[in-house]
Amino acid sequence: MVLNHTWGLMAHPVKEWEQIREEPCTVSKCYLSHVLLLAAIPPVCAYIGASQIGWQFGYGDAVKLTSQSALQLAILFYLALLTGVFIMGKAIHWMATTYGASPDIHKCVVTAAYTATPLFLSGVMALYPVLWLNMLVGLAAVAYSVYLLYTGIPVVMGVSKEHGFLFSSAIVTFGMVMLIGMLAMTVLLWGFGFAPAFTN
Repeated sequence: MVLNHTWGLMAHPVKEWEQIREEPCTVSKCYLSHVLLLAAIPPVCAYIGASQIGWQFGYGDAVKLTSQSALQLAILFYLALLTGVFIMGKAIHWMATTYGASPDIHKCVVTAAYTATPLFLSGVMALYPVLWLNMLVGLAAVAYSVYLLYTGIPVVMGVSKEHGFLFSSAIVTFGMVMLIGMLAMTVLLWGFGFAPAFTN
């Protein structure tokens, strides 16, 4: 089921959102069948890329993280992704009544989880840590996730396209605020001893 929806969201998103809307899915089932697996892609690939391959600057040796530091950061990254999906689902649930929708929390978390699919898949690029390439692919993944959100909200929430556009825009704004908050938290965690440790 995971791969079916994953491919469908990439190939024919509106049709896939209609199928997702009709499926009974709880938060736990959504996490077990989709989020836990796909959210592991970015941290696992980042761990391998940061500790085994490293970043190349000029003609010097590659800069790598120690295995312990990379593992520690990968685990924190994974937990942040899992938490972020749930928080976005809660935000969708909280905003829903404003835009004429009344979904349960399960449907809202499912919407957030499937919207994040391109972001999860783009994490494969972390295996090859080249900053400009990773940023380019990351921006493309963000753009497609936003597209999925704008196409999915009217379908899954059962609202008009006009309300869906406003609803989606509010969610995107919330997501940007949450991202800034997570970056600030990262800086604080680095100050408490979670900063990256390099091999040289």
